[in-house]
Amino acid sequence: MSLARVLCVDDEPRVLEGIHRVFRKHYEISTAQSGAIALQLLAAEAPFEVVISDMRMPEMNGATLLAEFRQRSPDTTRVLLTGQTDIESAIAAVNQGQIFRFLTKPCPPEQLGGAIESAVTQHRLVTSERVLLEQTLVGSIRALTEVLGLVNPEIFGPAMRQHERARATAELLGVADAWHVEVASMLSSVGYVVLPGDVATKLRSGLPLDAAERDMVSQVPAVVERVLAHIPRLDKVRSALIQPEKSGGDARAMPVGARILEAVRALAALEMREGTTARALVALRASGRHAVDVLQALSTVCEGRAPEIAELAIAQIRVGMVLVSSVHARGGMLLVAAGQPVTDQLLQRLRNFHARLGVVEPVACEIPAAITTRA
Repeated sequence: MSLARVLCVDDEPRVLEGIHRVFRKHYEISTAQSGAIALQLLAAEAPFEVVISDMRMPEMNGATLLAEFRQRSPDTTRVLLTGQTDIESAIAAVNQGQIFRFLTKPCPPEQLGGAIESAVTQHRLVTSERVLLEQTLVGSIRALTEVLGLVNPEIFGPAMRQHERARATAELLGVADAWHVEVASMLSSVGYVVLPGDVATKLRSGLPLDAAERDMVSQVPAVVERVLAHIPRLDKVRSALIQPEKSGGDARAMPVGARILEAVRALAALEMREGTTARALVALRASGRHAVDVLQALSTVCEGRAPEIAELAIAQIRVGMVLVSSVHARGGMLLVAAGQPVTDQLLQRLRNFHARLGVVEPVACEIPAAITTRA
């Protein structure tokens, strides 16, 4: 296992030399004599597990520096060194920068060593929890939505591409933990399980609903909330699921995750009405209901390189392609709705149905540059 990376910041070179000499065998020690240099190291190198900063430094004090680290590298555990006269400032810094621990100077090596060890352990706990949430949770919910898309393609299939768009838009906007937005998108579509197929189709298309249908749709958030009740620490997901009605009907007043989901859903409905993504984007901008930054990011996600579209036999379809047209069995049954990315499970479904019942060919597919269509 590689050594944990620890950044020590102090304007006194002798202090840095002492820390490096004592701990270099136990940690990968980097040093900086100012806050500005420390931020340069953070930008130029891989993230540090721990940053330790002196409080009193010219130009940028330790509290300000650690607050910057909190913004730029939130997983880095932050430790503040302070003199006895700076206790009140240190307490304020703990609140401002969510500092893991502060130590008073002079700090004996054994005390500093214990603090570093605890800080490294804290970093591992934080990153392990994030990996557990982001990879295990996202993977599990993605698998659930894929299964729902296979079992009921008419209701759940068209939403598959929306989840990818939501996350890509959030990442382009620099949203921290953009995976929360993808999870919110996937969970919001899971709520459609209470809707009849025709009502779900009308809702996705933006068509008017009658009173009974509106009552059905009003039940969807409660279904999603019941799912969320079994999963801890998803406050950001909940904020992304806020409905426009709770923000005065103005999508621009919602949290950023909710603004993204609202724009992505609106674009999907407009695509069904307008026929193409380009025309749908024009209509979305003309509506005036969505934040400019969200529209720009979503447009960038959708307008990238013009995809190659090809009419393919089932044997030519590959994982990673996207279905441009819906896939039907020869008897007319809908197997997969247009817009779904081709996964291993979806491809196996198509091949099995083709072998047993026959599938209408060819199928229009969007082909990423890295994929060949040769059988």
